[in-house]
Amino acid sequence: MGTGASGTGLHPPVGSPTSSSTRPGAAVPHVRRVAMFSVHTSPLDQPGTGDAGGMNVYIVELSRQLAALGTEVEVFTRATAGGLPPTVELAPGVRVRHVDAGPYEGLSKEELPAQLCAFTHGVMQIWAGEPPGYFDLAHSHYWLSGHVGWLAAERWGVPFVHTMHTMAKVKNAALATGDTPEPVARVIGETQIVRAADRLIANTAGEAAELVGHYEADPLRTAVVHPGVNLATFRPGEGRAAARARLGLPAGALIPLFAGRIQPLKGPDILLQAIRELIDAQPALRRRLLVPVVGGPSGTGLARPERMQKLAARLGIGELVRFRPPVSQAELADWYRAADVLVMPSYSESFGLVAAEAQACGTPVVAAAVGGLPVVVRDGVTGYLIEGHDPVRYAAALRRFADPAHAGRLGEAAAGHARRFGWEATAAGTLDVYRAAVEARRFRAGPGLRSAHG
Repeated sequence: MGTGASGTGLHPPVGSPTSSSTRPGAAVPHVRRVAMFSVHTSPLDQPGTGDAGGMNVYIVELSRQLAALGTEVEVFTRATAGGLPPTVELAPGVRVRHVDAGPYEGLSKEELPAQLCAFTHGVMQIWAGEPPGYFDLAHSHYWLSGHVGWLAAERWGVPFVHTMHTMAKVKNAALATGDTPEPVARVIGETQIVRAADRLIANTAGEAAELVGHYEADPLRTAVVHPGVNLATFRPGEGRAAARARLGLPAGALIPLFAGRIQPLKGPDILLQAIRELIDAQPALRRRLLVPVVGGPSGTGLARPERMQKLAARLGIGELVRFRPPVSQAELADWYRAADVLVMPSYSESFGLVAAEAQACGTPVVAAAVGGLPVVVRDGVTGYLIEGHDPVRYAAALRRFADPAHAGRLGEAAAGHARRFGWEATAAGTLDVYRAAVEARRFRAGPGLRSAHG
């Protein structure tokens, strides 16, 4: 697992020589059961729909691997429909708990802060029915969940670990044209969470530096654990020709793929404009081009769900673009395999899970040089990183993939690069952070509590 200069899955916290505060010679604490919090999106939701995306995949895969390592996980999420079972077994050792908080349907993510008290109350009711010491640690994902995790950890007397996934200050510094900035309330909320957390987990060293620089996070309590890829699902398989046949795509087409939530943050409009530039530079390519856009509207994109279709028509490329709804992980892997190149013109990415998945399938990536994408994509080896969001630059990079042999060489390198990622290493690194948080709290509590817990 791992990319970048270090080649390790778990990097030391920024400014610290070690990733763990466990004292030499001390018994490594066993973390039996973790409460995870994902208020605004359920791990059971289809990625690519609404607010479901890479974070959903992250929670599912991390939880499964933690359970495989002997740490049970219970994920608390808001019930968004009546009649949902209170508890769903996602995998052996992983349960999803549905919590009633506010109206089942019709609430946007921006309206959820008003429901956090109700959600926390529901969590406490569930916890009250369990034996003392049921949870060893609280791990929250995204800032809304952070406030619930913080309160729960305080009430239960356990360590509080938080993963931001995205940060308001970072997103606001790189807004797409016409996009809506994150509210001040979120900035304040994130600042409070950073101060309260026993440990912060960042996806990359760059994200850890942003936590320190933007939010004054304690470098000694900030660890880096890269997300992984499900290498059993995302792999080259039978190759491009077979995948195209299964999806009904022409064998000789030039296919640049966009996969993900359709919103300004992800920059799908940049791809469409780049296709127009590409055709203007090389009109003969028009006969070969096919541009799938796989995903559903999300975030500010919900206000104008038809925006991309109208843009394609206005650019005169409507017949080249195929819009497809979100698909299962298995089918998504086929879309990756079928493409000559995945295009990610995002304005902000904490990691770039889609880029890692595509490379695992043997597909190179053209991506914005933002956030974690320079960690995931090796520029000039497994794809190309583009500075800025000029469609002309993207068109120039895409022109190289008109040569199938070039796409094949980069795709082979991409598949080899992606094999260094795996959720097993992500879970092991996360468990190291958990143990460090538990040991640090016990050490602060004094010898009585340490001996009581072994």
